[in-house]
Amino acid sequence: MKATRQNTLSRAGGADAPFGAWRRLLRRFALNEDLNFLLTNRVPRIALTRFMGWFSRIRQPLVRDASMAVWKAFTDLDLSDAKKTQFDSLHDCFTRELREGARPIDTDPTTLASPCDAIVGACGRIDDGGQVFQAKGFAYALHELIGDSPRAREATAALRGGSYVTLRLTSAMYHRFHAPDALTLEHVTHFSGDTWNVNPIALARVEKLFCRNERAALYTRLHDGTPLLLVPVAAILVASLRLRALRLPLNTRYRGPDELPCSARYARGEEMGHFEHGSTILVFAPPGVSIVPGVDAGQPIRVGQPLLRRDA
Repeated sequence: MKATRQNTLSRAGGADAPFGAWRRLLRRFALNEDLNFLLTNRVPRIALTRFMGWFSRIRQPLVRDASMAVWKAFTDLDLSDAKKTQFDSLHDCFTRELREGARPIDTDPTTLASPCDAIVGACGRIDDGGQVFQAKGFAYALHELIGDSPRAREATAALRGGSYVTLRLTSAMYHRFHAPDALTLEHVTHFSGDTWNVNPIALARVEKLFCRNERAALYTRLHDGTPLLLVPVAAILVASLRLRALRLPLNTRYRGPDELPCSARYARGEEMGHFEHGSTILVFAPPGVSIVPGVDAGQPIRVGQPLLRRDA
């Protein structure tokens, strides 16, 4: 009888087959483009994001477990490489650290490593006018993203003709980001803004979305003097960014742009900060640094894997 029951479960897809069917149904429902856009963007985005920031920090086992169950129903959440196995709250899981050695850092000195786990989005060459793309047919200019301060103008001039990569973090991913190489963080400009969803559906419908959302321009310089610009962009449910170099979080409660001088050195692969949830990091490099062959839109990438390389 025991063997018969086991065989029956195997044919039915396992003991949790009904739950798996419900998960597939929920995901199919959520992936409907029009419905997804309506549910995530035609809502009071900033108010909902602030509420989620409060709710995710509730340290109550029933709230935590119910929230994580819903989260798992919509995503492929994998906690096998997490440093902790038990979490105090939903936020504690969002911002989890990884166990030692979970993300080997590429050591090739000619490459720059990916700063985060992500899915590669739009990428390519920064044209001579400083224009790049968020999605096919949807362009934006660097000055619209990082402003028109003297520092921003200098960076835009240095980056023309270089390369850019869009790195999208999904909600289930590891949300901390790291230094692509040995570098110094010289300045941060924080921009207050909206919290549009940054998924492909929204990027194909909302013009200049990255330039509208909450974001921070991180001006860094590699050990050889090469400038590298990192721009973490917030999204709905995530409008808070923590940088190790700054005491206070960057979020929608601060009206920008705020100019935040700093001088923080990082080794290759060292943690620089984290999102409170999933979002996007835009990476901009000057001429002489190009995208590693094989890094294309739609490809998953992990912290430490080669992303850019110095041209010979």
